[in-house]
Amino acid sequence: MAIATVLDRFPTPECARTLGLEILEADPPAGRVKIAFEGRREFCNPRGFVQGGFLAAMLDDCMGPAVLIHTDGAAFPTTINLNVSFLAPACPGRLIGEGRIVQLGKTICFAEADLTDAADRPHRQGPRLIVGGAGQDVRPHARFDSAPTGARGAGAWRHRS
Repeated sequence: MAIATVLDRFPTPECARTLGLEILEADPPAGRVKIAFEGRREFCNPRGFVQGGFLAAMLDDCMGPAVLIHTDGAAFPTTINLNVSFLAPACPGRLIGEGRIVQLGKTICFAEADLTDAADRPHRQGPRLIVGGAGQDVRPHARFDSAPTGARGAGAWRHRS
């Protein structure tokens, strides 16, 4: 079930919809957010695992919302560097990401995120860490209104098709 956050004031990017983004938890003072994604079969490589580029996009879509939620929408993040460590293959299905701010400065925010598989897989006890990443750029005075026109659209971030 999606929850209300500051993200509801912004249109949902099509890439977030494609990834099946759903905000599960948000802690604005701590700069933390928990997000569910859908690792669809269309995202899989020939071996049947979710392709790494989609996983990296999911990590990115955990860090950006953490910044937006922490700053109450005052900072619109743009990634300048993203370091990703792939730790295990991701099977299609529900994936859970957690993004958190490490340090928020005047022009750059360091954030990190990790992605786990669903805890309800019958063959394992609890979730398995799939991928971890770090990096983010933030322009604290750049509000959403200054984003390129093409970045705007209809819908709230918590939208789920």
